[in-house]
Amino acid sequence: MKVSKFGGTSVANAAQIKKVANIVTSDPERKFIVVSAPGKRSEEDFKVTDMLIQLGNCYLNNEPFENCEEIVMERFREIVEELNLPESLLGEINDKIKQVLQMPSSNTRKLNALKAIGEDSSAKILSEYLKTIGIKASYVNPKDAGIIVSYKNGNSKILPESYEKIHQLRNLDGILVIPGFFGYTEDGQLVTFSRGGSDISGSIIAAGVKASLYENFTDVDSVYAVNPKIVKNPKKINTLTYKEMRELSYAGFSVFHDEALRPAFDKKIPVCIKNTNKPELPGTMIIAEKKQNQKCVAGIASDTGFSSLYISKYLMNQEVGFGRKLFGILEDAGVSFEHAPSGIDDMTIIIRDSKLSKEKEAYILKRIEEELDPDTIKMERGLAIVMVVGEGLVSTIGIASKATAAISNANVNIEMINQGSSEVSMMFGIKSENLDKAVRSLYNAYFEEVESKEKATV
Repeated sequence: MKVSKFGGTSVANAAQIKKVANIVTSDPERKFIVVSAPGKRSEEDFKVTDMLIQLGNCYLNNEPFENCEEIVMERFREIVEELNLPESLLGEINDKIKQVLQMPSSNTRKLNALKAIGEDSSAKILSEYLKTIGIKASYVNPKDAGIIVSYKNGNSKILPESYEKIHQLRNLDGILVIPGFFGYTEDGQLVTFSRGGSDISGSIIAAGVKASLYENFTDVDSVYAVNPKIVKNPKKINTLTYKEMRELSYAGFSVFHDEALRPAFDKKIPVCIKNTNKPELPGTMIIAEKKQNQKCVAGIASDTGFSSLYISKYLMNQEVGFGRKLFGILEDAGVSFEHAPSGIDDMTIIIRDSKLSKEKEAYILKRIEEELDPDTIKMERGLAIVMVVGEGLVSTIGIASKATAAISNANVNIEMINQGSSEVSMMFGIKSENLDKAVRSLYNAYFEEVESKEKATV
């Protein structure tokens, strides 16, 4: 049995939903279907979830919200009418919006319930459309599917005992259509996963039913070796490992939410990324282990929006508890860190700008000065992270030297390097304005030059 998840662009309008139906019915093994909320129909368009969030914020701030509600309903009206589905579906969606707005609950619960309407409506529409073309299909609410989660500090995590209930879905007949992005706590509270969380839902269902394959349908042919916005027509990656995909997702690859693969990874379920618009293409397979003869470097990931906190103190390595105190200050400020390369007398901590307000920066610097008495302390913003990703980096001779040479050839200075803490990636910190030329040079070194040498050998 396969689990197939369809992203927002795959259900953005009636034409796309018809493509989804064709894909689903073309393979009898596709029994479990997970869907996102309708996404953008064009670059200038809006996502339904964004409009629902705007609707909720307007309502909670006592601002006019009716226009947002009408925009959401017009999108669903267009889809329902073009698919020739019963108008009662629209009434059900509209009633749900009004019910959520009027329910006596906290603002957080209200917003969660509003955000979930996009996915919930997509699932109901797809299941109804499948029925109209003669397919036995049914909508399954995440609560009935068994997606029971814990909820703490705004984060939702699937409970281990949920998988046993999810596994029982195998006993149901027909195609099951399940909305992504949300689940329920044990006391029945609806909670959402983080944005992009429909990928998490699909992975959870795949793990629960012990699927033979988890297919993730999106609007790209495959995962590429580098960001196509930086390098034109980059190489497609045929096969990735879970670890490689995790690193790539973290460092700027937008195909997958970086938490999404965990349930599938735990159950060793292969994942295939495919294009809804070109389902005949093989896509990219994500597996537990690569064959030994496959290329070491899988891809080059990059992202901007980082800051570095540099602390230097003579004999830092001999001061017991220095690191614990430093990270305790970050914890007290509610700031998580990304990387922490260090030497015997200094340490650099990489933090995402989104986690570091000016107020938190001032608080952290003041406490470090007062409590750790550093020789030097410096905060630098405007950094980008570039990561060379691939299984076997640590054991492959020449990989690191090729990377530093490529960045140097691009006339880019390396602000920091972090190698050795991960078996599958090397991290380089550079100025944000130098990102594109550094990435292009790295891509040329690892993919274009290697391919040219291989052709010459043949």
